[in-house]
Amino acid sequence: MTAKPAAAAARATVYGYPRQGQNRELKKAIEGYWKGRVDADTLRQTAAELRRETWQQLAEAGVHEVPTGDFSYYDHVLDTSVMVGAVPERHREAVRTDALDGYFAMARGTQDVAPLEMTKWFDTNYHYLVPELGPDTVFTADSAKQVAELQEALALGHTPRPVLVGPVTYLLLAKAAPGVAADFEPLTLLDRLLPVYAEVLADLRAAGAEWVQLDEPALVQDRTAAELNAAARAYRELGSLTDRSKLLVASYFGRLGEALAVLAKSPVEGLALDFTESGAGNLADLAAAGGLPGKRLVAGVVNGRNIWINDYEKSLATLGTLLGLADHVDVSASSSLLHVPLDAGAEHDIDPQIARWLAFAKQKTQEIVVLARGLSGGTDAIAAELAANRADLASRADAVITRDPAVRARTAAITDADGRRSQPYAERTVAQRAHLGLPMLPTTTIGSFPQTTELRTARADLRAGRIDEAGYEERIKDEIREVLSFQEKTGIDVLVHGEPERNDMVQYFAEQLTGYLATQHGWVQSYGTRYVRPPVLAGDISRPEPMTVRWTTYAQSLTERPVKGMLTGPVTMLAWSFVRDDQPLGETARQVALALRDEVTDLEANGTSVIQVDEPALRETLPLRADEHAAYLEWATESFRLATSGVRPDTQIHTHMCYAEFGDIVQAIDDLDADVISLEAARSHMQVARELAAHGYPREAGPGVYDIHAPRIPSVEEAAALLRKGLEAIPATRLWVNPDCGLKTRGWPETRTSLENLVAAAREIRAELPTEAA
Repeated sequence: MTAKPAAAAARATVYGYPRQGQNRELKKAIEGYWKGRVDADTLRQTAAELRRETWQQLAEAGVHEVPTGDFSYYDHVLDTSVMVGAVPERHREAVRTDALDGYFAMARGTQDVAPLEMTKWFDTNYHYLVPELGPDTVFTADSAKQVAELQEALALGHTPRPVLVGPVTYLLLAKAAPGVAADFEPLTLLDRLLPVYAEVLADLRAAGAEWVQLDEPALVQDRTAAELNAAARAYRELGSLTDRSKLLVASYFGRLGEALAVLAKSPVEGLALDFTESGAGNLADLAAAGGLPGKRLVAGVVNGRNIWINDYEKSLATLGTLLGLADHVDVSASSSLLHVPLDAGAEHDIDPQIARWLAFAKQKTQEIVVLARGLSGGTDAIAAELAANRADLASRADAVITRDPAVRARTAAITDADGRRSQPYAERTVAQRAHLGLPMLPTTTIGSFPQTTELRTARADLRAGRIDEAGYEERIKDEIREVLSFQEKTGIDVLVHGEPERNDMVQYFAEQLTGYLATQHGWVQSYGTRYVRPPVLAGDISRPEPMTVRWTTYAQSLTERPVKGMLTGPVTMLAWSFVRDDQPLGETARQVALALRDEVTDLEANGTSVIQVDEPALRETLPLRADEHAAYLEWATESFRLATSGVRPDTQIHTHMCYAEFGDIVQAIDDLDADVISLEAARSHMQVARELAAHGYPREAGPGVYDIHAPRIPSVEEAAALLRKGLEAIPATRLWVNPDCGLKTRGWPETRTSLENLVAAAREIRAELPTEAA
């Protein structure tokens, strides 16, 4: 059936685009600047060239309106804090002295000044810098970045649309600044913030912006009546301004729900909505609200967060329905394309048949343009593209890789007993203490040690054939010996082998499991200059052979102290991959859990008494709406227990989580039934320890005392002070001492000193304990 042409031609656009460049040029330039090898002007020139290339690529593909202002040296929320003048007092002098260095100090800290807290951007693996606000916060407008990038695009002949984090989302993402009462609500500052946004909008209008995009993803979460009223007030006021561009309010990552009517009634000119599976319900809600008469609708029908090709016929059907619900319908992705890699065409090592199923940012842009053409000119205008799309979708549905009967039979045979330890924690902990003989406040690290230039060179040399497998393995053995020797000399109680053989905590395992595909150039920003290559989960999962046993066993042979086996948990294996969209996530999680269960039992059989199964993504993957939490947490916690419950009572199971808000999943953390959990806590001043205590968490915990995402070295006094805060919430008999996270991104000099200080702090506090406790 031919879709009816729109009254006016549908336009193609995107909300935002990856920032790094095809070869991560931005990362290299920024890290070069930090190390003094690149000056500020060169860094700015690199950034400008990357923006130019992005806009040119989008325009050549057929995108009619390119985003500006979404580019960032580190994080777009941090950029918003600068735009509204919300610079913490401790950073103001650095910002006044040098704006660029002050910006990076807010992101990373310095030896003398702590950075802003960092946490996950909604349910993604992207991290943002949390604004710190208080009742005394004074906002001031600084639109220089946004105006400059707008003018760059205009000068190059593009039609730009500046992108800003909306005022409501900005305040809902913020936290009370240090020293401010914990119950302070940043949203109470809305009336103080709106005039600053008004000033920025006026500046953008004066600089030539026809449209400005205000991102309000926080409105797809459950919101109180007061929060919805605040959103209504914000857009009533901004929409009523006379000196402004047209406003497009963008939501993504889900269904707007009650907020849809609020925004539809506001005097803004356009809304952008998610119409993919994550936004299920937006179409019906929009129809029930009477559509958007007099407004522009940007329809997110291409998945902006996953890498599978679009179903053109399904998307065109949705777009055809939307034509009757708004004055004008344009086509986009469901979110910024920041969350996918740049170009699937660069992946030359993937089976050509499978490559036809993949769409990264460049391919998604092409899909958006094709759908806009189809919406404007009918299906006859894109007949060839539709035929190719049908063939590609059929190829994937029929592929052998997608279904393994043996894997499906094993998951079908899972029983409740498979997900339960043989003894309760109270009995297990007695057996573990007797077996391990650890002191009070035992010290450990999270797993990885610095990935040095020498290690990366050795890995590259192996891939290029410059060294053979035997030479590479000797290099890995040397590194393990060095890491273990340092830990023993420092006095760490539970050791790790440092993971020198691993490229990434998900990719390393994905490369050894069936059903996964690895990319060579599929980089996605996680935070700042940290990029990851999420593997592609294309089919059923199994473990052909042991993955970590050899190196863990080798490390244990070098020491009498316990060495932790290190694995990545099933939820994180999904969350940090591009998951298949043709079966429920819970089913895929069970497959991964069974593969990990085999690894856990093999580690134990080979003499490993402490096994850590990391689940940093447990909170990240929590659905944004509360009514979906229970179903998710049921399969998420079940999959962890399934992976870890096949061991003896005296084998100690650890897990690790970082950079998320844990307060609303403490019960789920309890339900994991891990013996020990380590969590990020340094930047949040032990907040998670208090949350565990309030819940009555009965097991052992290690809230971090060393923030590894900043280059600063914590002193003995600083680490000891955090430990004392931890002891206010968790008794010494159940408190561990560890960093926030793995040490892969740090250098050896800072790692050595920081861990030495951590151990010294533990000894200092241990000496202060009552004799019966110590």
